[in-house]
Amino acid sequence: MRAVRTIDGEVRCVDVAAPEPGDGEVVVDIAAAGICGSDLHMLGFGLTATFGHECAGRLADGTPVAIQPIVHCGDCDRCLAGQSHLCRTAGGTMYGLGRDGGMADAIVVDESCLVPLPDGLSVADACLVEPLAVAQHAANTSGVEPGQRVLVVGGGMIGLACVATFGAAGADVDLSARHPHQVAAGELLGAGTAASGEYDVVVDAAGTSSAVATAIDHARPGGLLSAPAVYWDPLTIPNAVTLVVKEVRVQPSYTYGHHHGVREVDEAAALLGIVPELAQAVVTHRFGLDDAPEAFRVAADRASGAIKVVLEP
Repeated sequence: MRAVRTIDGEVRCVDVAAPEPGDGEVVVDIAAAGICGSDLHMLGFGLTATFGHECAGRLADGTPVAIQPIVHCGDCDRCLAGQSHLCRTAGGTMYGLGRDGGMADAIVVDESCLVPLPDGLSVADACLVEPLAVAQHAANTSGVEPGQRVLVVGGGMIGLACVATFGAAGADVDLSARHPHQVAAGELLGAGTAASGEYDVVVDAAGTSSAVATAIDHARPGGLLSAPAVYWDPLTIPNAVTLVVKEVRVQPSYTYGHHHGVREVDEAAALLGIVPELAQAVVTHRFGLDDAPEAFRVAADRASGAIKVVLEP
């Protein structure tokens, strides 16, 4: 079967042996896999596993599913405390990083990773469940309340997903985005597209020092900075004094787990089912699996109009 990997530092679609499921595992025939910003960063890491932690497909009987790409152990102190997103062993279990991922014709996953899809949700769009779950966790950990003002800084996939999740929680959401196509996507999702005044919650969905600075400037005194972004480069906060004077609380947000006993990936799947305009807003390109090198090139060129680039076997 085909799989997308890095060979000599370059993205290639190569032939590999079809995976065989072990105890408690199932085969999912992939229908769609999204390219994440993290995938672009990991190109230079010498990753040997097949890429793809944002994926969805069908079981042998045709049942459509999304995939939670992290296997939580369920036994460590954090899992037992209900904080499975902080599982002490989950980092090495991630499909698309520590294990072969879903940019392939098929993937073998633990049964616990299957995410049922709501009626009407296209499996071709269900690869968005994973990044939407990241945003769902950010909304849940922020404690956002209906009627609060929220500013999302960053108009990529996670930023636009945060527009959807914070909006679904009843907040009045504005988006601060760099590129015109990101602004247009935010408008499609109902966000205001100009930061104005102070906000109860500010979200850094860009992962840059300038984004954090913008968020802090617009936070109200005693407000909250939610940080679901990944900081690949050292972070400098030029307005750190403002952070202190306002006593802005900082809430990092890492992947997803459970919220009030419900998996956040299931919350994300349900939300995607009732907000079909999210896929319309963020999926800008679809490529065949054999065209993975070009798909990665397009995904890396945000200024050209790319938001979410999807590979379809």
